[in-house]
Amino acid sequence: FIALLILLYFHFRQLETFLRKCSNKETGTNDFQVCTISDCMVDPCKPEPSVVIVGAGIAGLSAAQRLVQCGISNFSVLEATDRPGGRIHSCWLGDVIAEMGCQYIEGACVGNPIYNLAAQEGLLKTPLKRIDPSKGVFCTSDGRAVDTPISMMAFHVYKQIEHEASSLFNMSSGKEHGSLQNFLGFVGVLSPLMKELPECALKFGKPVGLIRWGAVQSRNKGPRAVVQCCDGEEYCADYVIMTVSLGVLKEHGEKMFCPALPANKMDAIRNLGYGNVDKVFLDYERPFWVWSDGGIKFAWSQDELAHRTDWTKGLSAVEEVEGSKHVLCAYISGPEAVVMEHATDEEVAEGITKVLRQFTGDASLPYPSTVLRSKWASDPYFCGSYSYMNMNSNVGHQCDLSCPVPGACDPVPPILLFAGEATCAGHHSTVHGARLSGIREAERILQLTKKYGGPPPKDCV
Repeated sequence: FIALLILLYFHFRQLETFLRKCSNKETGTNDFQVCTISDCMVDPCKPEPSVVIVGAGIAGLSAAQRLVQCGISNFSVLEATDRPGGRIHSCWLGDVIAEMGCQYIEGACVGNPIYNLAAQEGLLKTPLKRIDPSKGVFCTSDGRAVDTPISMMAFHVYKQIEHEASSLFNMSSGKEHGSLQNFLGFVGVLSPLMKELPECALKFGKPVGLIRWGAVQSRNKGPRAVVQCCDGEEYCADYVIMTVSLGVLKEHGEKMFCPALPANKMDAIRNLGYGNVDKVFLDYERPFWVWSDGGIKFAWSQDELAHRTDWTKGLSAVEEVEGSKHVLCAYISGPEAVVMEHATDEEVAEGITKVLRQFTGDASLPYPSTVLRSKWASDPYFCGSYSYMNMNSNVGHQCDLSCPVPGACDPVPPILLFAGEATCAGHHSTVHGARLSGIREAERILQLTKKYGGPPPKDCV
């Protein structure tokens, strides 16, 4: 019965696609087909370009959705892992959804495309709760709570530094509207994207090993690009949209492309910051905490941080998970997070419990019954969590990373296009930045398709 339903669903989708294309055609008096298209649609009477999208995170899925909406369905989305979403990864733990990666809707308002997707799928819980980063108790390693006036002064100094650095990127959206926390799982925002994709367009377990493009292909009069997966399967394409993380480009960018990427592109990849933040979810049989909103923030001293003898020095806070009575979430970042990823669950539970007992002054705090944690740095398909602007970075590097190859001044139409949160100047390290970047590159292909009346001319390569 289930197999029959699936078969009927696929037939319905094929019929839906056929009717959508037919709706853009009218039959003239001489039985010639006259195409009528909207401003966003490509001409359905012209051949479609072939597109390969590398990565099924929010950027890749957003690009695919936009192509479908505007009449291009000749594409494949190659995903290295066995699931969609990329750094959006929601898991159940006890009585709550544990967000292993993306957690907040930054700058939650109707102008935010992720907020709109969440609202569209009924994922927003009322009343909506915006994050107040000033909440929480700062504790020292000798079990003392830092006086509120002192902690508030430290918080305002931090906000002043943040304001001074705001020239590096656009923070207006997050500042004006805040960050939204309580909604029913980030993975839900993928549903409206995936349900529009053509049958069999999304291919899992397809890590990409090599992309041959441009002059390398033209010598044999072949396609403009060939994407070779690690299992040997190849996909030909007129355009390739790369949506892999900046961490993957840092790790594999020099050997993934033939010919190599231009010098300015590689400089951008090297100079932009890409860090690691991990979460450790701790499930307790009986809750023991009576903290205020915001949980416990660890106020490590300068001397303690000067001697980072173990990974627990990377712990910054432990918070209650929204909507749960049994689960806490610990945050750890930097090199210590990488070390934590290679420890056992027992070692992680023991280390965090030791720190909690030390900073609260309560030696009776229990061990968690279950530990669930992210391992973004050691995952070869992510190599970290998200991009940031370091001392060597500037907006020019983000622009260089986002530019297609060949560039605008080259007579050859673009072949390699780049999307992902790291390419979205002003909105890097955000989910909506990733979505906007995917739509941006899909729009680039749509405009090129209209310009050339179909696929790009191969004699330009």
